[in-house]
Amino acid sequence: MNRRRFLTLSGATAAGFALPAFSFQQEKSNLKITGIRLVRTRPIKPAPAFTPSPGSWSTQGVEVANPVSIYPEYKATRSLFAADNVPSFTVEITTDKGIKGYGNGGPGGGAIVTGHLTKLLLGKDPFQIERNWDLCWRSTMSYGRMGVTMNAISGVDLALWDIVGKALNEPIYKLIGGKVRESMPAYCTGNDIEQHVEFGYKRLKLAIPHGPADGIEGMRKNVELVKRARQALGPDGDIMLDCWMAWTERYTIEMAEMMAPYRIYWMEEVLQPHDYAGFGRLNAAIKSTRIVTGEHEYGRYGFRYLLEHNAAQIWQPDLQWCGGLTELLKIGSMAAAYDIPVIPHGGGLNGATHYSISHVNAPWSELFMPPPGGPPQVYKMFEEQYEITRGPEGIYTKPHERPGWGWDFEPAS
Repeated sequence: MNRRRFLTLSGATAAGFALPAFSFQQEKSNLKITGIRLVRTRPIKPAPAFTPSPGSWSTQGVEVANPVSIYPEYKATRSLFAADNVPSFTVEITTDKGIKGYGNGGPGGGAIVTGHLTKLLLGKDPFQIERNWDLCWRSTMSYGRMGVTMNAISGVDLALWDIVGKALNEPIYKLIGGKVRESMPAYCTGNDIEQHVEFGYKRLKLAIPHGPADGIEGMRKNVELVKRARQALGPDGDIMLDCWMAWTERYTIEMAEMMAPYRIYWMEEVLQPHDYAGFGRLNAAIKSTRIVTGEHEYGRYGFRYLLEHNAAQIWQPDLQWCGGLTELLKIGSMAAAYDIPVIPHGGGLNGATHYSISHVNAPWSELFMPPPGGPPQVYKMFEEQYEITRGPEGIYTKPHERPGWGWDFEPAS
């Protein structure tokens, strides 16, 4: 449905439906939500399958520091303690004029969507983004506020935004302010360091393998990984560390001292996410790098705790977990008022590049590379999928111009 046709159906006129940002939320779209279901998805253009090169990095196949690392039987890989039947999900929301929206939400949220949120949203106008979000929030507050219920709200919210974008024939970033830059500088997460540098990245985030349970030998191995990255990047590239809730305050201070010669740009999620006071103490004590967090934080109220404790120099909300785009916009506005950069977790992959490219205080996007060892077509498709270009800051990405989120998947069931 093109925009002119949609406006005719809605009873609005082109002159009366001009779109300064968010004006659509006050319009009667004449759309009605008629169906909500969970779907499995498949890539529209699947990349060829291949076996990665021996020794290539994977968060599921290699040791990565984590909160459960203190127990030896779960230390080897995350898959040993990760949930088997608490999946992330994709929700499809259908309207009475045939427009469908899709949104991805975090682990466990699908059951909340089908068991609770569906009955609240059927019959509602999908353009009433704020009202729909608040209804979901208030109705789940008695048993949620963080975690699974916010994962559910996130998926629903993204699907509603997808409907709005498709109805208006506009990509999401145009609905929330338009571009403030032509493309997003990107960093790459993972420990296939040499592949990432050869590809053109000048910013690398390393998955730190060791924590306090590994003693001084583990600390030395962490330093060796950082040293390897610095040698591959040269003196000017940026190195970040993903510590995935695995460290302690004292361990973080000691690691910062050991890694200072290698110029670390940030240390991410060094403590468990509820330890706001601990993050604040580290942020005040460590001068050689930045303390950042927010991947496992939820909603504006969780990020308000970070603000009150001066706990992080950069915030990292996840679009599919923090409450969706509606809540990310509030989190970002709060951060902007205090000149705190927002670099969404997984932002190049989960749709958050639409947010980042339209906000001045969102300077980078996160990407992950296909592992080494694949045929050239795999990496060519990766470049096409994420609109990869190269420039002074290394690798750049940007959102597609397709309406809505421009997802590269389709429902398989």
